[in-house]
Amino acid sequence: MNFLGLSNFDHGARPAAGVVLVNLGTPDAPDTASVRRYLAEFLADPRVVELPRWQWLPILHGVILRLRPRRSAHAYRQVWTDAGSPLLVHSERLATAVVARVAEIAAGPVLVRSAMRYGRPALGTVLRELQAANVRRLLILPMYPQYSGTTTGSVFDALADELKRWRWVPETAFVSDYHRHAGYLEAIAESVRAHWAVHGRHHLLLSFHGIPKRYLHAGDPYHCQCHATARKVADLLGLGEGDWTLAFQSRVGREPWLRPYTDEILAAMPGRGIRAVDVVCPGFAVDCLETLEEIAVENRDRFRAAGGEHYGYIAALNDRTEHVSLIAQLIRERCTHWPEFSAAAMQDEAASRALVVERQRKLSAKD
Repeated sequence: MNFLGLSNFDHGARPAAGVVLVNLGTPDAPDTASVRRYLAEFLADPRVVELPRWQWLPILHGVILRLRPRRSAHAYRQVWTDAGSPLLVHSERLATAVVARVAEIAAGPVLVRSAMRYGRPALGTVLRELQAANVRRLLILPMYPQYSGTTTGSVFDALADELKRWRWVPETAFVSDYHRHAGYLEAIAESVRAHWAVHGRHHLLLSFHGIPKRYLHAGDPYHCQCHATARKVADLLGLGEGDWTLAFQSRVGREPWLRPYTDEILAAMPGRGIRAVDVVCPGFAVDCLETLEEIAVENRDRFRAAGGEHYGYIAALNDRTEHVSLIAQLIRERCTHWPEFSAAAMQDEAASRALVVERQRKLSAKD
């Protein structure tokens, strides 16, 4: 096997640290063909659909990829912007803002990139770009505050599949979750406060993406972490038990998913006397199809059809100042021992590198 490395590698070259912010992904365009390619990659991941391949793949290619892409493409067109996919646009803006913030706290070169688990820019492509830039220390930060095997676990799989092919594997750190990080919780709470300051205070629904219930019983911590996040945010906002609700959205298929379901909760609220609601989606780092179309439009219409009067969607953190600060803080906490975050360590590494260069010079002279 030929492992991936750099030709004519310079062992005296200055190394760098790399940070990759990884999100789910998006089709290249809101058309049927692009959505079909994206869904084929996404839904073929065994982390996403835990069924035997012999059972699932014929269903995927024989039924789902024949019917779903057209419907999904229509939904994507409703939220697509002149700049492109909202998820990709917001992810790139966030990465750009984090670059500037990290530059303020780093002592050496730190390259920050955005990547997607499915679609482009692919995680493997971004990692190879960092390899070419001599990144020797690597932090992978999945943009999923709550861990699930369907999301964060899949990012780890893709990372391992790529790095196992490299000749020189970099020192690697991986953020499993940050669902109880004080900076994250405060950022969510502040986004709610900012919305209420303009639109008034209403019952708060915290909607998280759902997963099949059997994943919970198999040991996935996602359900527990969502509840922990929701309780902490409610506490920060001073909410009582009757002031907020947690629910799970985006279910597909017939098997039971985590309950309660967001759409059913919203349809029932007016009948329970809750005619004004604000919805926030703490599990989504940036806005995407599931927030901008499913929550902001589809479920708004469902709530109003049931007799609701006020419905507010509170945007994802996107590139809000609090979110940028949180990501920079997570990077600093995980990488504080790296030379790129310590001036003294940078000096030590520079001295070691000078010795390497001198050895190379002597070896070249002998040759």
